Amino acid sequence: MDETTEPGTGAPHPHEPHGEGLASRLNWLRAGVLGANDGIVSTAGLVVGVAAATTNTSSIFTAGIAGLSAGAISMAVGEYISVSTQRDSERALLAKERRELSEEPDLELAELAGIYRAKGLSADTARQVAEELTAHDAFTAHAEAELGLNPRELTSPWQAAISSAIAFTLGALLPLLAILLPPTTARIPVTFAAVLVALAVTGTVSARLGGGRRGRAVLRVVIGGALAMAITYGIGQLADVSGI
Repeated sequence: MDETTEPGTGAPHPHEPHGEGLASRLNWLRAGVLGANDGIVSTAGLVVGVAAATTNTSSIFTAGIAGLSAGAISMAVGEYISVSTQRDSERALLAKERRELSEEPDLELAELAGIYRAKGLSADTARQVAEELTAHDAFTAHAEAELGLNPRELTSPWQAAISSAIAFTLGALLPLLAILLPPTTARIPVTFAAVLVALAVTGTVSARLGGGRRGRAVLRVVIGGALAMAITYGIGQLADVSGI
């Protein structure tokens, strides 16, 4: 069905695209933005802190690469474990639903009709909807209505891990380059400016994807990033003064 068909024709609203997997894709985009944001903030805090303690480019580069690598690996492993656990639970629920459909089809049909009845349909309409959906694809109909799951759209742990690592790495590269490329005296101001601009962008994108208020989202991430860099800069200064 054409996504741009005018309202009133039965087609989706042109500015509200619908389709299988849309929610999943939006979740992936949000996760990517958050991963990049984490990479920006954590790496910026690290390199600014080291740069406040030393002007040695090799030391700053080593610290930045170490932070980038550790952060990307940590994000990937954490996401893999989290999604694997979630996927195992979802598979167990789907297996249980498939078994119930095989063993008690009439009871499951009545349960599906009851779900649509609770949503506001009349008893006859709810029964008809349940029967038609069951005839078309009983397993998917019951999984979506009862469990809120689409059996064809379970998240891959490897995909989640790789995506998180890439998002974090891309975010981390910005403060790393910003601290290394400018002259020594301009390193920290340039990094502060570049990071705050990048955070404003990620905050804007996050707000658009989530349908939230742009100003509030941008303010949150910018203030958080600025505080992180200010704190690590102060720690670096103390370390430099004390000769650590």
